[in-house]
Amino acid sequence: MIVTPSRTRAVSWPLLRPWLGVAARLGLAAVWFLAGGSKVGDLAASGRAVNAYQVMPYDLATVVGAALPFVELALGVLLLVGLATRLAAGVSAALLLVFVAGIASAWARGLAIDCGCFGGGGELAAGQHPAYLPEILRDLGFLALAGFLLIWPRTPASADGWLAGEPAVEDEDE
Repeated sequence: MIVTPSRTRAVSWPLLRPWLGVAARLGLAAVWFLAGGSKVGDLAASGRAVNAYQVMPYDLATVVGAALPFVELALGVLLLVGLATRLAAGVSAALLLVFVAGIASAWARGLAIDCGCFGGGGELAAGQHPAYLPEILRDLGFLALAGFLLIWPRTPASADGWLAGEPAVEDEDE
């Protein structure tokens, strides 16, 4: 069969955007599940990882470190099911900005630490070098996903849509 230009149809932004939103929502959910899941089993280590940044008192760092995995897992659940997507994306963006600022601060102050983003964390052994630039770039990529969802939070197969009685896919051409 020969395809003529009149028989082909380019994929338009209104058709593609909701599915990019699903990919962003599920991708960011996976990030939060991996991050929170890797830390929830050892909350003390998570607290030590936060303390390694040397930006708050030890007692506060241990509390933040213990709470962080549960916040990450909650964000993962909300994004997975698509419930309160804009709110979850906003909290994700704020958290990712804090992470980027923390890593940049550690780098600027000459600290040699593992970010602890996906478990572990804390001071690196002598001779080990931190990978701050890749960590910052990775988090900026995650921030782009959160930004996409802040702008376009409505996606197919989401609880937000079901609760609003919307069809599975919006037809934005109408």
